[in-house]
Amino acid sequence: MNLKSGSVDQFEQFSQFKDLQEFNAHLEMWLAVHKEQFSKGEVVGLKRLVRFAAKVPGVSNAKIGTVLKAIHEEYSGNGISRSTFKRMIAKAASLGIFTVHETERKNGSQSSNLYVFNRFPKCEPPKKEKMNHPNKTINLSKTNNYQKNTKRSGTGLDHSFTSDRVPRSFVDLVKHFFPEAKQIEEFWRMTAIAAYKHNCEQNVNAVLDIAIQAFKQLIRKMKSCSIARPIAYFYGILTKKFEEQYFEELFEMGFSANEGDFFAEFFYKK
Repeated sequence: MNLKSGSVDQFEQFSQFKDLQEFNAHLEMWLAVHKEQFSKGEVVGLKRLVRFAAKVPGVSNAKIGTVLKAIHEEYSGNGISRSTFKRMIAKAASLGIFTVHETERKNGSQSSNLYVFNRFPKCEPPKKEKMNHPNKTINLSKTNNYQKNTKRSGTGLDHSFTSDRVPRSFVDLVKHFFPEAKQIEEFWRMTAIAAYKHNCEQNVNAVLDIAIQAFKQLIRKMKSCSIARPIAYFYGILTKKFEEQYFEELFEMGFSANEGDFFAEFFYKK
């Protein structure tokens, strides 16, 4: 398809989002799953390109030079290179975050690319008769059905009713995949249990960081295969990560591997 270059307004039909809020929500889900695959510089480039996709939600035809200049000015001369930005484009396109279309001028010469951000993919929803079966597979598409009843309906309360005991950053991540308050609180409850078991509950920042990492790992796994019990799988990831942190701290304190095993056995039996 040969697209003629011009104002971004002429590409409005390419937008996949009803408004900027919906675009931002889908972008958050993309980053929740794939952010760790980008370098810091690439993340900076991606986020700046996103800001150029605000006028028409999810569509940008900004020139690379324009984006790099904006980054350079924002970071007081500490921008990113053109090669870094191009690596980001290739990586994001391969992951499906956006689709790149070439545009051309009236004389046929190549102009700036058109970046069309995609919606975060959802699988086909499960069959209706299986929706409430406790032992059946849960997938990401189930959140579509929850979102229709998120306000004081018969199925429960939405994420805005989540207990204040759950850190806001954790709520903001989990709500895109499990939008009910009860679900979010259950994930955090499992985090608290795992942290207590590994004598880490007092280190709030470390617990939150591990919980976020574990949840992202869960979502990546759910995107590639079926998980019958996401909450149990999440707890398994938490346990592994807390154990890794525990032994790292022991080694930093100068304990040997055998001594670490002794302390682990002592604490876990209590």
